[in-house]
Amino acid sequence: MWEFSIFRALGLMIRTWPFIILRAAIHLLIAALLVVAAGAGVAAGQALAGEPFGSSAALLGGGAGLVFGALAVAVLRGRLLHRMTAPHLAALVEALDHRPLPAGRRQVALANAIVAERFGDAPTLLALDTLIRGVIRTATGLVDGLLADILPASALDRLARASGAQLRLTMGLIDAVVLAHATRTRSENAWEAAHDGLVLYTQNARPLMVSAVWLSLVGWALAGLVALAAVPSMTPLAEALPGVPWAVPLAALIFGWAVKAALFDAFALACMLQLHLRLTLDQDPLPEWRGRLTQVSDKFRQLGEQALRWRSGAAQDI
Repeated sequence: MWEFSIFRALGLMIRTWPFIILRAAIHLLIAALLVVAAGAGVAAGQALAGEPFGSSAALLGGGAGLVFGALAVAVLRGRLLHRMTAPHLAALVEALDHRPLPAGRRQVALANAIVAERFGDAPTLLALDTLIRGVIRTATGLVDGLLADILPASALDRLARASGAQLRLTMGLIDAVVLAHATRTRSENAWEAAHDGLVLYTQNARPLMVSAVWLSLVGWALAGLVALAAVPSMTPLAEALPGVPWAVPLAALIFGWAVKAALFDAFALACMLQLHLRLTLDQDPLPEWRGRLTQVSDKFRQLGEQALRWRSGAAQDI
C-alpha cells in the first residue's frame, strides 16, 4: 500500500524543523482564535436573547462566531500559502534533492527567497494556486475508478466519487505536489512549470490519489484521537460555559485539527513528494494528456496563456 519511506519522511521533517515549529505556532494560534470567536459568539447570543432562549441563542452565536473565524482564515489563505505552505514545500524539495539546508531562521529566509523567485508575490501565487486547484478537479474526473483499490464495496466507491469526497480529502496534498514540481524544476516561468506538473499529475493520478486518500484518512483518524485525548484538559472551558455542553467537544475537535495540520500534514507532504518524484523521475508530459486537459479545462488553458504571456514579457494578473 505504501510506496514511500516513512522513515525518510520523518527525516525530511527533521531537516525542515524550523517550518514544523512555524506550522505548529500558526495552526495553534488559528485554533485558539477559532475557539475565542466561537466563545464570543456564544456570549453575544446569550446576552442578546436572554432566557428562555439562552441555549438556542448560544448555539447560533457560537456557530456564527466559528463561521466568521473560518472566513477570516480563508481570507488569509493567500498570505499563509506564500509565507508558510509554499516555503515549507521549497525546503522539503531542497532536502529531498539532497541540497544543503541551513538551520533556523536562515532556512526560512532561504525558502522564502526561493518562493519569491519562482512565484513572485502572494497575490500571484494565490492566482496560480487557484488555477491549479481548478485543473486538478477536472483532471481527476478524467481518470475513472480512482478509488477502486481503496473502497472495494462498489456502492461506497460510487458514493465517494459522486460526492467528490476523495477530492475534498486530498486536494491539499495533490495541489502541493504540483507546486513542488514547479519549485523543483527551477524554471523562471512558474505558469509553464505548473502546466507541465498538472499533465504529470494526470498521467500518474491513480497512485498519487490512492496514497493521498489513505494518508488523509489516517490523518483525520489521528486528529480524532488527539481530540479525544484533549477532552479531559478542557475542564476550565466546561466550567466557564456550563450552559453550553458542546463547547468542550468543539474545542477538542479544533485542537485535533490544529495538531493534524501542523504535524501530520507535514509528514503527509513529505510522503507525497517522495512518491511524486519516484513516479515522474523519467517521465515527460505526454502530448495526448496535455491535449485532453486543454479540451476540457478552461483553467488549464488559462495557465497556458499565462505561461505564454510570461515568456513574451507581458505577463498579466488573472
